[in-house]
Amino acid sequence: MDVFQKCLDFKEADVVRRLGFYPYFRVISSAQDPVVIIDGHEMVMLGSNNYLGLTNHPEVKAAAAEALALYGSGTAGSRFLNGTLDIHVRLEEQLAEFMQREAVLTFSTGFQVNLGVISCLLDRRDVVFLDNLDHACIIDGARLGFGKTVKFKHNDMQDLDERLTGFDGAKGKLIVVDGVFSMEGDVADLPGLVQLKAKHGARLMVDDAHGIGVFGDHGRGTSEHFGLEDDVDLVMGTFSKSLAAVGGFIAGEAKVIDWIRHHARSLIFSASPPPASVASVSRAIEIIRREPERRGQLWDNTEYMRREFTNLGFDTGSSGSPVIPLVVGEDRAAFVMTIRLQQEGVFANPVVSPAVPPGRAMMRTSYMATHTRDHLDLALEAFARVGREVGVIS
Repeated sequence: MDVFQKCLDFKEADVVRRLGFYPYFRVISSAQDPVVIIDGHEMVMLGSNNYLGLTNHPEVKAAAAEALALYGSGTAGSRFLNGTLDIHVRLEEQLAEFMQREAVLTFSTGFQVNLGVISCLLDRRDVVFLDNLDHACIIDGARLGFGKTVKFKHNDMQDLDERLTGFDGAKGKLIVVDGVFSMEGDVADLPGLVQLKAKHGARLMVDDAHGIGVFGDHGRGTSEHFGLEDDVDLVMGTFSKSLAAVGGFIAGEAKVIDWIRHHARSLIFSASPPPASVASVSRAIEIIRREPERRGQLWDNTEYMRREFTNLGFDTGSSGSPVIPLVVGEDRAAFVMTIRLQQEGVFANPVVSPAVPPGRAMMRTSYMATHTRDHLDLALEAFARVGREVGVIS
């Protein structure tokens, strides 16, 4: 059979396009602000992970421009060889101090962090335990490693306990979870995970892509939120959410980070993060530390929207973060709502199977510190109209 046959047989996207409800690869011609421009029209953005509103901050852009002028547009090599700049080292020191960890290592994307870190830690007799709703990059990192992968029911500590018990003779055990699950918006049961880690002699890694900058008194994420920073062995973070750029990092014990530095293939064989991104993240951290009120405003906006969506009759699941899903049922309802909301001036993202179980399609909304109440009220009015039109609420 022709290896391209699967491509020729792929019809699902064409069907949705013909119906006029194709919701992907929408082109934005402005910054990721609370209001964006699509096809020349202003839309309230409820689909961005720009939680603290820093991607268009004047200081962040100025820092990026200065780095671009000094270092150029790229590094032309990997960290391992010629691609380590002094600003990479300074950022890692800054992140280590911010995260209160011994050491930090930066990668070119968040996806590459999990791909490289998890795979290089797993030997043939090791076992990695993944939550059923872990992000795709965690799953792919486990697939690339030589260890065995075991999945447990979402946030179900009893199920994880039973699965860990079945491997108490294993050489090494690693539990990897999202701190905030990116589709449902709910938070990992870190207290339960820490208890099971200690009981079974495992290590714990938390992907806090959606937690850094958002949770904790200082923005260090879900581990700080629960007061368990000393009990989480590795924390992964991305630059593409609260930190206003692109890239990612892993934070932990110095000896472990040094092992990763010399064994993570996605680090060794990829060009290092570009100077403008590095400088942007460094300035974003400074702003986060200087302006904690941004985090407060983000949570005010989040709680307001969760309350108002509930009052309208929407099912927001078990969200405990600025990611608020609205369960709409069948996949088609999510596609229709996405386009109708766009016509009403609101950008939101559809989440359909297999990312969620069949019949539990949802509209994924997320919030910024820089949303005003006018932005949010306009969006609520649109959701109310479209939700009733599609039959999701009465």
